[in-house]
Amino acid sequence: MEQRLGRVELADGTVVACASVGSGRPLVYVSGWLTHLELGWALPAERALYEALAHGCRLVRYDRAGCGLSPATDRPPSLEFELTHLDAVTAGLDARFDLMGISMGAPVAAAWAAAHPDSVRRLVLYGGWARGAEVSPPAVCDHVLGLVESHWGLGSDLMTDIFAPDADGPTRAGAARYQRACSTAATARALLALSYDLDVTGLLGRVRVPTLVVHRRDDRAAPLAQAEVLAAGIDDAELVVLPGRSHLPYAGDRDALVRTVRRFLGLPLARRRADGLTPRQREVAALIAQGCTNREIAERLGIDERSAEGHVERILLRLGFRSRAQIAAWYSARRDLG
Repeated sequence: MEQRLGRVELADGTVVACASVGSGRPLVYVSGWLTHLELGWALPAERALYEALAHGCRLVRYDRAGCGLSPATDRPPSLEFELTHLDAVTAGLDARFDLMGISMGAPVAAAWAAAHPDSVRRLVLYGGWARGAEVSPPAVCDHVLGLVESHWGLGSDLMTDIFAPDADGPTRAGAARYQRACSTAATARALLALSYDLDVTGLLGRVRVPTLVVHRRDDRAAPLAQAEVLAAGIDDAELVVLPGRSHLPYAGDRDALVRTVRRFLGLPLARRRADGLTPRQREVAALIAQGCTNREIAERLGIDERSAEGHVERILLRLGFRSRAQIAAWYSARRDLG
């Protein structure tokens, strides 16, 4: 899959970058705190999430103002401003669409669905909350905000530890660099403050669309109790609690999350081999077992070296390995078994 980049303009002239991948009924994805449409797409784990969601539908994402490919603006973050982003992004969609909110995007998506019940077909809220003030004690919030503002390097490291506690060291370091590339420290601080200020408890009763609330049981960034508040406040909402501690949807057991969401949206569940690899990934694994470098893999398969590198990284993620040697040993063992 390849994503298509575009842009929309808000009534006040603010420009918002957007991207879509796949085809079919739209699934509008309201991201969490910080995003970058191009850099996120280049991260194997994050891209794998988007590709898995986009099978059989058209996944639409966007960078909020001041993040990623969207230019900065003088307008301060607010729930109203967030909703105008969604107004602009969804204005060109012809039919009713599914709406999925992640982290701080969950209360935003809930508020938008409450105001536009005729436009939303189904609503998914992952890792979210109804009242930001209940996410962390005030002293903790103040400490985190101060660190992000005064030392963006340490602040991004701290946020990564909270968002993806089970990731290995290199993955956490990469995620921290990604956050710093998404926005300035000032924008990161302002958006994080907004996440703590959001309160949609009074709007939940107005959500009239089928809703799935899904949350990881030991999420360190958003307490499960707030997912329960979301589900209790929306009539007939379904609450699904998955095991795990990672807040980022593409960290931890990504496949379980994708299956849960696709089942609720009525999308077919992806079929994979028992080992979880695609045919192309098995070809790459076979070449790794032969001792080929990424350049040699690219030459053998007629692809560029960067694509070969991406295949290797996806295999590592899929199999839960950390080295090429593990892939080679795994492939050789399976081959020997017949």
